[in-house]
Amino acid sequence: MMAPTLTKILYVEDDLDIQSVAKIALEIVGGLTLLSCSSGKEALNPSTIVFAPDLMLLDVMMPEMDGPTTLKHLRSIPSLKNTPVIFMTAKVQVSEVAYYKSLGAIGVIAKPFDPMQLAEQIRQLWNECVSV
Repeated sequence: MMAPTLTKILYVEDDLDIQSVAKIALEIVGGLTLLSCSSGKEALNPSTIVFAPDLMLLDVMMPEMDGPTTLKHLRSIPSLKNTPVIFMTAKVQVSEVAYYKSLGAIGVIAKPFDPMQLAEQIRQLWNECVSV
């Protein structure tokens, strides 16, 4: 059986500048399709379910609803219960990364990220996840 292909990412990031850079990096450089949301609350919109992402890419530090809380709410949606998640954050101490992984993250990408490498980093984590 062939591993599923990564094509659609739900991306949640409150910083619009970072969101724009990542969008270019993932859509134009990486050839992926993104549904970008500026908050955890926005990510819970029914359009997320219709979009049916292959992967969720979540910022950790956001006002009102942080990444881990957003993930908890997204996991309550049956179609997203097992969707792989990657956190993006500047908080990448060993204990912090261990915490994100304990929440079910398949990986953590450190900010600031290299826009030219972002899609490849995500694909590498994706491939490790789906080949298990």
